[in-house]
Amino acid sequence: MAKQGQTTSQGLEGLTVAAREASNARPGEKGLPPVHLWNPPFCGDLDMRIASDGTWFYLGTPIGRPALVRLFSTILKREDGKHFLVTPVEKVGIRVDDAPFLAVEMQTEEDGERGRLLRFRTNVDDWVPCDAGHRLRFEMAADGGLTPYLHVRADLWAKVTRALYYDLVDMGEERVVDGQPMFGIESGGAFFTMADAKQVRDAV
Repeated sequence: MAKQGQTTSQGLEGLTVAAREASNARPGEKGLPPVHLWNPPFCGDLDMRIASDGTWFYLGTPIGRPALVRLFSTILKREDGKHFLVTPVEKVGIRVDDAPFLAVEMQTEEDGERGRLLRFRTNVDDWVPCDAGHRLRFEMAADGGLTPYLHVRADLWAKVTRALYYDLVDMGEERVVDGQPMFGIESGGAFFTMADAKQVRDAV
């Protein structure tokens, strides 16, 4: 790819080769490359963008190969609020409009010890359990509603689709948290607050 301080110019094929080689490196948790152990030199920004709907673009054109998007997602890293694709020898910056992943499917399981456990499938086909280690957070949306985000790994998050958000609201319940009535969802033995109960009722 590029030399340090320059924008990578090797193109999509070169990036694909580098990503594939990185993915074949010593696997980390759940078979993912150990990007958290890599601190290569910064090689400039790449004209790659992840849109708010989860679509990956290269040079302004959508990447239409799901396997390629999946490959790039395995070497994604976030540092100081910026996103990078990282290999053992180089790091290139990319743009992310919102969250790098999208949670597009949800399943409900019953755990004998922890009760209900929600599992979410991302747009790159990772299944992520919702629990204390992979929490839900809720942010105010432009339309006055709430947008949920699921912690996927490290400092990477998935935006939960609006349809799944309404499913969460349907499963939600009110509890008193720190003396205040809050509305939220329980999963994996943890309770994730959306907002105060009245605010959520008004939003939906």
